[in-house]
Amino acid sequence: QVQLVESGGGLVQAGDSLRLSCAASGRTLSSTTMGWFRQAPGKEREFVAAISWDGGNTYAGSVKGRFTISRDNAKNTVYLQMNSLKPEDTALYYCAGRSSKFVATTTALYNYWGQGTQVTVSS
Repeated sequence: QVQLVESGGGLVQAGDSLRLSCAASGRTLSSTTMGWFRQAPGKEREFVAAISWDGGNTYAGSVKGRFTISRDNAKNTVYLQMNSLKPEDTALYYCAGRSSKFVATTTALYNYWGQGTQVTVSS
């Protein structure tokens, strides 16, 4: 069983930056694809970014060029660096993992989920 714990969320102003972290326990992440998703009130959970076991990544169009996903397999941790934040980035951000070497953008393809960390961006 894999446990994922997110941290790093908070209240910031538009244009600010935040770095989210996702620490995993119970299993090494070295062969696991990791992703970040977000869910705003009243909306469905949506894909943000994903990174494969060897560092290959993909991003949602709305965050491409502003967000960067990375991983430190030695620390069993995945990060999401978020720059130039906008009010529309406000959401509960979830870390997720899937037992595959290939990236995926669909929530149903992820096996493990954290509890989420809140990001609020004021205008």
